Amino acid sequence: SLSIRCSINLKVIANFSEKLFATHVVIKIPVPKNTSKAKIKNSFGRAKYEPEQNAIVWRIKKFPGKATCMLSSDMELVRTVRPKAWDRPAINVDFQVPMFTASGVHVRFLRVYDKSGYHTNRWVRYITKAGGYQVKI
Repeated sequence: SLSIRCSINLKVIANFSEKLFATHVVIKIPVPKNTSKAKIKNSFGRAKYEPEQNAIVWRIKKFPGKATCMLSSDMELVRTVRPKAWDRPAINVDFQVPMFTASGVHVRFLRVYDKSGYHTNRWVRYITKAGGYQVKI
């Protein structure tokens, strides 16, 4: 046989309140450089093998809190002349969770002193963003 088969099974759990949701979730799952094809099944969102990134890129617009989603992929790898061990780089996850503070910090009181007649709106926007979130496999 000229090709080698490889598979990935990934389970992602939103570990925050079911009243909230993550937005703009992008999960980059690295694959070996000699991957030729990837057959992907995922529970929701869109997942696609992107050869220029050597990764399966899984995009989810809205990921509800306490939800679990799954991705599985069967890949076909081309045999190489000089086989080299794959170093399995980390999975990169990028996301935002509006109206959530991971630290638990909340604004309870704020007063603005301004003599120019500036009109304030009583509104606070909380957002949690992934800042270089990686998971080693």
